[in-house]
Amino acid sequence: QLQLVESGGGLVQAGDSLRLSCAASGRAFDTYTMGWFRQPAGKEREFVAYISPSGEMTHYVGSVKGRFTISRDNTRDTVYLQMNRVKPEDTAVYYCGAHLGLDMTDAADYGSWGQGTQVAVSS
Repeated sequence: QLQLVESGGGLVQAGDSLRLSCAASGRAFDTYTMGWFRQPAGKEREFVAYISPSGEMTHYVGSVKGRFTISRDNTRDTVYLQMNRVKPEDTAVYYCGAHLGLDMTDAADYGSWGQGTQVAVSS
């Protein structure tokens, strides 16, 4: 079981860049597909991106494709989300999770959620 801690959120202006980090502790981080999700205020948690255990495969939701990049450093047990050209609609609490089920874009198939990090984008 992993324990995850997200960091790097903050208040930024539209068009700025931000890098989120998710530090893992526990066993076998490099065997998990890891995902980033976000939850806007009053809405459901939604998929943003995932990365395979080796880092070779990534997948993004359409609204962030070309702007966000997910990566991981298995020597540091950390997964990152580089957010470029952010928009007000990117405002949300961002969570990382470890994939435990079948659907890699469904929050219900992830676990070991961290506490989240707030990203607020002003226009």
